[in-house]
Amino acid sequence: MSNARIDPPGGAAFDRPMQSSPDTRALTQAGAQALGRGDFPAAAELFEKIAAAGRADGPVWFGLAVARRGLGDAEGKLAALEQLLALEPRHLRGLIMKADHFAEAGDGRAAAAFYRAAVRSAPEPARLPPELAAEVGRARAAEERYAADYEAQLRRAIPDGPGSDRFAESIDLMLGRKQIFLQEPRHYYFPGLPQIQFYGREPFPWLAGLEAATGDIREELSGLLAAGGAFAPYVQTKSDRPFDDGHGMRDNPDWSALYLWRDGAPVEGAVERCPRTMAALADLPLCRIEGRTPSILFSRLAPGARIPPHNGFINTRLIGHLPLIVPPGCGFRVGNDVRQWREGEAWLFDDSIQHEAWNDSGQERIILIFDIWRPELSEAERAMVQGLFAAVDSYDGGQARGWGV
Repeated sequence: MSNARIDPPGGAAFDRPMQSSPDTRALTQAGAQALGRGDFPAAAELFEKIAAAGRADGPVWFGLAVARRGLGDAEGKLAALEQLLALEPRHLRGLIMKADHFAEAGDGRAAAAFYRAAVRSAPEPARLPPELAAEVGRARAAEERYAADYEAQLRRAIPDGPGSDRFAESIDLMLGRKQIFLQEPRHYYFPGLPQIQFYGREPFPWLAGLEAATGDIREELSGLLAAGGAFAPYVQTKSDRPFDDGHGMRDNPDWSALYLWRDGAPVEGAVERCPRTMAALADLPLCRIEGRTPSILFSRLAPGARIPPHNGFINTRLIGHLPLIVPPGCGFRVGNDVRQWREGEAWLFDDSIQHEAWNDSGQERIILIFDIWRPELSEAERAMVQGLFAAVDSYDGGQARGWGV
């Protein structure tokens, strides 16, 4: 660790006048001069006189800490730093000196905490004097070194076997490598359901059969388009609801859909042209809420388009994707989990957790989207959810209008 003097005579720690007597100001200046010539005993004596008179401010305590360090008095240095940081908790030089103290004492956790505090407190390097900017750079390097050692030790504790992936993720969260993403549906939250971003395949034995139909489904999509089927913006303005920009996607053709089922009902003229697609979905536990779900659609993302981060409406369903046309450069994120679509490989995810998608290629991306009941909901609970939305939609003589208040 550096033992260089941090403040020369007249340096930043001593250049502002104290609100005290002329004698105090003279003692402070004399102490700074003593530090400048390396006379640590004289500097300590002068600063201690000010402290004994109850007139010490931040620069005096810092000067005393420097003097005590020069005398090899670790205990006295630490006591002065405690006084300094009680008055000025974000004092950069004081934080770094205290971090150095703990590093020299072999207390890596405490040292890392103070190096981190110094780095977080520091302004941009260009706004600091060169010598102080170098000290902050040294603190940052030390913090990174301790953080790497700490992370390596924690990761050595990860076992192999069941649950190890989730445990590894818990360490990422603890270290700040990942963010905590939870279900935050925009319309309806059913409590007590597990917070899972992407589901594994085991609970859904029908996935293999759906994937086997990828070629048939892609062929029916082509036929539907040839017969005049057209993609329309996925998020559209509704005249009976207040306007919002839909995360920039309102009426935007970059993200568009061609529906087979919409708002819980088949789309006439489309579903009839896709019998093999509907047969492949026949055994799925589709989420059925009258007037709302299921939705079955071909989703198109234009070349260069991006769907910004957003959350779905309810957490009682999962969304399924079956990729049909996926050029390189397309990706999808749910919470912390980032994946690439692969044609013919389906997945299921919780869309009430923040998610986003992008197409960085020069070609369109098309996937089949559908929604199913969450497997954790019992038949009775599914019926309750259905009944709840029936009550919502019958309020004031209304009718189901898709998702919305």
